[in-house]
Amino acid sequence: MNGKQLAVPANIGVVQPTLAAPKGCMYPLNTVDESGKIRMLEPSNAPYTLGQFFAIWGQPLTSTNVAGLQGSPVTVYVNDGGTLTQYTGCLCTLTLPIHGEITIMVGTPLTQIPTYTWTDPPPFDPNPITLSYGGTVGTTPYWPDGDTATGGAGASIDGLACTPSTASNYHVHAHLAIVYNGQWLQLPEHIGLLSQCTYEMHTHDHTGIIHIEAPDVNNYTLGDFFDIWGQPLTSTNVAGLTGDVVAYVNDNGEARRYMGDLRALPLVSLRDVTLQVGTPAVSTLATYSWYEPQ
Repeated sequence: MNGKQLAVPANIGVVQPTLAAPKGCMYPLNTVDESGKIRMLEPSNAPYTLGQFFAIWGQPLTSTNVAGLQGSPVTVYVNDGGTLTQYTGCLCTLTLPIHGEITIMVGTPLTQIPTYTWTDPPPFDPNPITLSYGGTVGTTPYWPDGDTATGGAGASIDGLACTPSTASNYHVHAHLAIVYNGQWLQLPEHIGLLSQCTYEMHTHDHTGIIHIEAPDVNNYTLGDFFDIWGQPLTSTNVAGLTGDVVAYVNDNGEARRYMGDLRALPLVSLRDVTLQVGTPAVSTLATYSWYEPQ
């Protein structure tokens, strides 16, 4: 807008879980962060359009109004495979090209159209890992079990309570894998699981499964879990492991690189999170055969 690049919101097309639908859902066009990257499921017939994305977003898209931004002129460029062209048709029918870049300028245009380096996730490992209750996932023990001295000691953490009973209305599970310099480390058991009480987020074993049990739906995040554990979580430090951190998220077969704030990454039902710290890069993303943990 007037020469200033604006961030596209995260979680467009993402329906958050409720007690009635604990898994939530996603539209075939969605965003996971503020990078501007639109995730597209394989279309069944015709390609997706920019108008469909804005309809899911619930924002206007006309030649004079783009998501509430009004001004003149509205200039649109499409970079498809390295070929940059100005688009002059109806914005609602503009096809979303795979790995294409659409720049919409409202008001004063840019002097140079930005280009981007694409970061697609690795392919899935075709051999799923069975998540068995009481089992172990990962090749290397690293951290002691339980919370650290700065983690959960019974007091409320990030608004999450530690209660004597785990009876709950909302009970879902996510999975966390941490790979450090090529080694898949085992996540500790009994994070958030104390002798006198249990936090709303906790682990029972070394599988990497994070149990979320609460009286109601909340915005449970990876940062909440690390705070209960008592470990740091930044773009360069994961539980004491330092280096460049790359995050991948898999929701029921839809995988993407997560470019947002790691601490704000939501943990929803059956979400797989892989944190790669250091080098080399992971060559495949693990898939899992989920059991129904209690």
